[in-house]
Amino acid sequence: MSDRTLPLRYSNDLIFELEKAFYDERGKGARFRMTKVGERYFRERCLPALTSSEIREILGAVAGVLKADGIAAEVSWVDEERLLRVQVKGCVHRPVEEAMLSYGVEPFTCVPANLMVLAIEEKLDRPVELAEIKLEEGHCALLLVVFDKRPTLE
Repeated sequence: MSDRTLPLRYSNDLIFELEKAFYDERGKGARFRMTKVGERYFRERCLPALTSSEIREILGAVAGVLKADGIAAEVSWVDEERLLRVQVKGCVHRPVEEAMLSYGVEPFTCVPANLMVLAIEEKLDRPVELAEIKLEEGHCALLLVVFDKRPTLE
């Protein structure tokens, strides 16, 4: 594989066009098919950083990878028991969501949120849903709902 890099604008434009085409095909149902976007990156970059089963440390590990790789400048959160209110500042993919909004489509996928969801599900075996994405001044506001641990049959 080549070490050549592509301009971020080019990559985000392609992501937007793919996301928009998928939305045009599936409507709001596209949201439920995008939850695994970023899974390969998660397995390669985030999973090795997960050493704890505490939510704050799980989120801290994912935030650390996002910052180290230049995907987000800052990630912070407030844990309200079952709700995680996450702020992502300086995300390289924000222009994709801004473009979706310009077409009248509410943002329905977020790679940083997906990575957090995958991490919590992997370490705690608890389902997590990305309930809301809001583009606010200077950051994206995400709402993650963390459900109880999956029941097991014995």
